[in-house]
Formats: sequence, C-alpha cells, structure tokens
Amino acid sequence: MTFVEGPVRVTVPATSANLGPGFDSLGLALSMRDEVSARVSNGGIGVEVSGAGADRVPRDESHLVVRSMLAAFDLLGTRPAGLSLSCVNRIPHGRGLGSSSAAIVAGLALARALVAGGTALLVDDELFGLAAELEGHPDNVAPALYGGLVICGREDGRFFAVRADVDARVSAVVFVPPSPLETSVARALLPANVPHADAAANAGRAALLVAALAGRPEQLLTATRDYLHQDYREAAMPESLALVRTLRADGVPATVSGAGPTVLAFSVGGPGVAEPLLDRAPDGWAAWHLAVEGDGVLVG
Repeated sequence: MTFVEGPVRVTVPATSANLGPGFDSLGLALSMRDEVSARVSNGGIGVEVSGAGADRVPRDESHLVVRSMLAAFDLLGTRPAGLSLSCVNRIPHGRGLGSSSAAIVAGLALARALVAGGTALLVDDELFGLAAELEGHPDNVAPALYGGLVICGREDGRFFAVRADVDARVSAVVFVPPSPLETSVARALLPANVPHADAAANAGRAALLVAALAGRPEQLLTATRDYLHQDYREAAMPESLALVRTLRADGVPATVSGAGPTVLAFSVGGPGVAEPLLDRAPDGWAAWHLAVEGDGVLVG
C-alpha cells in the first residue's frame, strides 16, 4: 500500500444536530466550512492551526484530526512515517455547531485520500461508521460527511444515515454566545427517564419536522418544539434557553443547536427575511445567516 504525494486538502461543513425534537437522530449541514490539509512526511507529527479555537487545541498526536487520521490508517492497514497537518478553523469550538465532528470527518477523509486507492478500500458507509464510533453518536458526523439534512441512528449495532430533502426557501440564523459548553456537561444534565407523554409528543414533532423542512415550512414552529432535552439543560445555558423562548414567543422557529449553547432559528425566504433576525442577538453574541449546505466533506 502506497501514499500519494500530497498535500491533500478537505473542507467540512458546520452542522447542527437535534434541531429541537430530533435528539441524536437529526442533523443539518450549514454553509460554514473548516479547511484542513495534510501530507505524508518522513517522520513525526507537525500541526499548524489558525482561526477558531487555535489557542485551545494541541499541536501533536492528540489533535483530534490527527487521531482520526490514525484511526483510518489503522483500518486501512497502514501508517505513514509522519504527518504534516494544517488547519484553518472557522466553526466555533464548543458551541454546538459540530466542530469535533468536522475534525473527525476531516481526519478520516484526509487519511483515505492520502492512501493510493483509499476510496475503494474505505467506502463512505464505512467511513461514516468509523466517524460515528469516534464521536459516540451520528447526528453531527452524518451531515458533515453527506451534507444536507440527515436522519440517522443505530440498529443492530450498526449506524445508519439517510438524507432527506430540504426546501430551498429554508435557511438558518445561528446565535453564538462568547463562552463554550462541553457536550459532556450538557449530556450529564439529562434524566435517565422521561414521561411517556413527552416521548410521544417528541416523536410526533420530529416526524413533522422532516416534513416541514421538506416543503411545509409553515409547520416549522410547531415542528421544532422539543420535550426531551432542551429544558433539562437550562442550568448550563440559561441565556440560550431564554433566547429560544423569546424568539418562539414571536413566532420564530428557534431551537438549541446540538448540545448548545448556540441557538438556531429557521428562516423561510430570501436574505431580506433573515436580516431582522440577526439584530436579535444578545450583547456579546455573534450572529450569522447560513444556508443549508448540500455538500458534505469535499476533497481537493
């Protein structure tokens, strides 16, 4: 097995998971991309990082992109003598926009591309399965790999992902607070059990959300109502939940993005419809209008 000359470059989109009721099962790719390039070297690990989170990530073998690359190389049955990696991060870290999933998918895609014939040896479904194992759940890595809206989960020990349509009129405004929140902290606040009525209501909303995004956007406010996770996490992100409630009271279909603390609000129509939403960001928060990204990870 041989390696290509390199460098190889990939870009990976930001993602928003859950989208309200789709807990651990729905994910959406958004038009903000990290850019990562790598080449095989004669020895050692070299990592350069700029942009979001550059002051918080390691520059050695423990970097998440490098760890993911090594996992893919091991699956392919070969490891290079060394690696040189360059990351341009645009996805905010620890904000619920899939930065760790982007790193994992980038690393796996880079490793596959650096092995001659790697795409035939490690097909997308296998790459997705490895990405989901590394992340621990599939709802961010699936849209990072495949793009668009993805319904995903696990059945009989295997992860699955199915793309669904998104109406071209639908876009998103994300409100990003200045401080991060670790996913593990947010997950620790979830109860072991929830009332049966809440589970049933959530299932109905999740099904409605897929239909609303596909072509019935007038249903988005109802469809994005969550019963399973957002309220339980309020102690970790009170400002985020306050913003969600304020927006929803005004008829805006708003949710917590992933485990938070970013808030995502769906917009229907052109940029002129989304512009007023940008002004709703609390002091100190960033706000961006993002399109739904139809492409997942791109190589080259």
